[in-house]
This record gives sequence, structure tokens and C-alpha cells, in this order.
Amino acid sequence: MGVGVGTSVCTVPAAPTATAAELDALLVCLQLTDSAFPSGFYTLSHGLEGYAQAKAVTPETLPDLLADLLRHGVGPSDATALVLAHRAAAAREWELLAATDRRLHATRLNRELRLATTRTGRQLLDIARESIGGEALEQYAALVAAKRAPGCQPVAAGVAHAAAGVPVERAVTSDLFAFCTSFAGAALRLRLTDHRKAQVLLRGAAPVIRETVEAALVRELADLGGCVPVADAMSGRHERAEARLFMS
Repeated sequence: MGVGVGTSVCTVPAAPTATAAELDALLVCLQLTDSAFPSGFYTLSHGLEGYAQAKAVTPETLPDLLADLLRHGVGPSDATALVLAHRAAAAREWELLAATDRRLHATRLNRELRLATTRTGRQLLDIARESIGGEALEQYAALVAAKRAPGCQPVAAGVAHAAAGVPVERAVTSDLFAFCTSFAGAALRLRLTDHRKAQVLLRGAAPVIRETVEAALVRELADLGGCVPVADAMSGRHERAEARLFMS
């Protein structure tokens, strides 16, 4: 059927498509933050097991605990370090990169937390060098090998994302979601939630993740460091527990 004279045809503009570089950056984010990525994140409960052992968390308070850890712990420390590391790597400021790594490591107040972040960080670094490659990862590896940088996971993640051309905002958002996924997985194994409620937990954390990302993007090196004394105390108890399912 033809279009009559004077009849206008309404066309909907095509949605903009992602470039090949943008799609590749997305694929790197998905790979580095996938629960199957062998960095050792599955061995961590991020302090949750300590809370469970002390009977200080319940299925009902689990979302509030996750939100508090994001706002006051992970955000000011790990997320901020990732942002700073990403920017330092992109600008080839290796001394700033090492300083960021050392400062983050210094904020870990007990052996368990320091060991967890460096074990997963160095594992991520090794795999990223092989799968992504690039000058930034090699320079960072040299700093770690020379013991000028400890090799913390958030810093390694920041360098890996920068080496792959992933924008800093997307990088920190992806890593925070990976933290939440790991936290939810630990909650499942500790029987604090089930698979359905774990998905509700993750979706419910989205506004807090966005808030945490926005705050991390404007912090400087002097601002790096969280304040979660109860979580530190729970970690200290967990480190001395007779039986542990998780490394942290």
C-alpha cells in the first residue's frame, strides 16, 4: 500500500551503536570481574565469615552490612585505590602507582587482610599480563618484583583495566560489582541467604554502588583509607578462629 500525497512518514532514528573499542572494553570488564576468573576471590568472604561466627549478622541485616562496607570500607579504600591506580597507569606515573599501592596496603590492619589482598592481586596481575599485556602491567609487575609495591588486588585491577583501555568509571563500577558478587557468594556458602535472595541483594546494592563510584572518582591519594573498626575487629577474630571456611 503506497503512501498518499501529503502523508508524512515518521522514522525512528537508529540507536547509536557501540564502537569496537567500547565493546572490547566491556568484554574485558566482564572477564576480569567474572566469578570464574581465577584470582582467588572465591576464597574470600570480605569479613562476612567473622560476622557470622560472632552471630553479628542475620539474613535480614545482610543488605545493611553490605551497604556499610561499600560506603565506609571498600569505597574509601579499594575503589579509591583502583581509580588512582588506573589514572596513574594511564599517565605512566609509576611512582604514584607504587605510592597508591603502598598506602592501600598500609590501611590493612591485620595479617589476614594484607595477605588476602596481595595474594589475589598478584594472581590477577600474572593472569592479566598473559591475557591482556601491555606496558602498564609490565611496569607494575616490575614494581612488585622489586618490592616497591606490594601488589594489592584493587591496584592490580586498576592497572589491568587501564592497560585494556577500559574507562575508569566503568572499571571501578565493575570491580565494586565483583566485590558484591563475591560477598553474596560467601553469604550463600555461609547459609545467610539463598540463590533468589542473593540476586535481590545484588540488585538492591546498585544505588550504593553508584554512590560509591561517584565518591571514589573525586578522592585523592591523601583521602585513601576506610574506617570500619567493627569489620577490622571481626577480621581479627576470624584470623584466630579454630575453623575457617574462607581466607578472610
